[in-house]
Amino acid sequence: MKKLSTLLLLLLFVASGSLFAQNKIDLSGTWTLDVQTDMGSGSPTFVLQQDAEGKITGTYAGQLGESPLTGSIKDNVFHIEFSAQDNPVKYDGKVENEIMSGKMEIGTAAKGTFTGKRKES
Repeated sequence: MKKLSTLLLLLLFVASGSLFAQNKIDLSGTWTLDVQTDMGSGSPTFVLQQDAEGKITGTYAGQLGESPLTGSIKDNVFHIEFSAQDNPVKYDGKVENEIMSGKMEIGTAAKGTFTGKRKES
């Protein structure tokens, strides 16, 4: 009986691990954002690649030009940063139901909020 309960617990553990892996968020793809700042608004495009450890790389294209970016994600919380026109730009947010949202800042020049969706292929 003890072996059976151990086997059942092991199967439950493996099954719950599989479910967790299926729910992992992957930001890879092209995202279009709506950004609102105290200096104006814009609709930049982010092309993101995410590795298995949550490291993010990619590009930003928008009113600030084009720049390579880096970042990370853990669970559904992410951080992305790049440099544009000699200013550090940071996006911090979360992803829920295929929508990203959060706060951003362009050096000391502007702060704002953003929402975005993955572009359909």
